[in-house]
Amino acid sequence: MPFVRIDALRAGPDRLDALGRAVHDALVETIGIPPDDRFQVLTGHDGTRSTLRYDGFPGVPRDDGLVYVAITMRSGRTPAQKQALYRRIAELARDYAGTEPRNVFVTLTENEPIDWSFADGVAHYAIAAAPDRIVR
Repeated sequence: MPFVRIDALRAGPDRLDALGRAVHDALVETIGIPPDDRFQVLTGHDGTRSTLRYDGFPGVPRDDGLVYVAITMRSGRTPAQKQALYRRIAELARDYAGTEPRNVFVTLTENEPIDWSFADGVAHYAIAAAPDRIVR
């Protein structure tokens, strides 16, 4: 956890990989996600068969370098942690993938422990943690 979806316009495998690394590194740095806790779906859109739509709300001049980042994670982060996360994602997207920070659109959806199953149809966070089990 968290689960990340990244959709980028006119992005090939290298740019998608760089964007995925940017978001993951920002999550590790700003909110303490463990380095091995990576669950991502990375999708490039060619602008013809699949595309992304955007306008300039709220006064932001976007272009075809647009990247949508949707993060789902358990609730509990402070507003300051979330703001630091957004800022760091934009910085690292620029550094790793050459994406202008104005083109980085991030949404964060929080949920509860019961909302996660990592495998085998088990609600892993709903199971009472054994003393030797680490629950993230």
